[in-house]
Amino acid sequence: MRLDPLSLPVSFHAHDARADGFVRQVELHRERVVLHRAVRGMQMSVKLRVSDFLGIALRSVKDGEMLLLAHRDPSLNIPLCLTTDIDELACAWQLWSEVFALPMLQDCAREPAQRRRRRNVIRTRRPKFLLRRRTGALLDEAKNYRGEREMIARN
Repeated sequence: MRLDPLSLPVSFHAHDARADGFVRQVELHRERVVLHRAVRGMQMSVKLRVSDFLGIALRSVKDGEMLLLAHRDPSLNIPLCLTTDIDELACAWQLWSEVFALPMLQDCAREPAQRRRRRNVIRTRRPKFLLRRRTGALLDEAKNYRGEREMIARN
């Protein structure tokens, strides 16, 4: 797959793991990106400005190298080029970066967060937001009016 940055706007289908049929339609313009997909039968369109993306990222995949329009949300990444030719990849990477005025990123793949330890020593301590609160007794003791007459207005 190779898209030409000089022939924008372009519309194509891309893989989407969450969409119905695992396919989404992408409309790529110079200043915006429109994603059309259906999730559980509900049609949706997502419009994003190109400036909202992080940059043009290079990622290694099993079929070769891939150029992505990288976003903070990994589900919004858009594939631009998939090739095994290094020279073609370098030219395409530079061209996409110039067309969108976005930086060239080496790899946008994020490592998963470390698993939380449940049996932690600090677990039994007082939570941080409660440390700011004062503990203690009531300021005034409850008043006791034993033996006095109550004044209650009744009909």
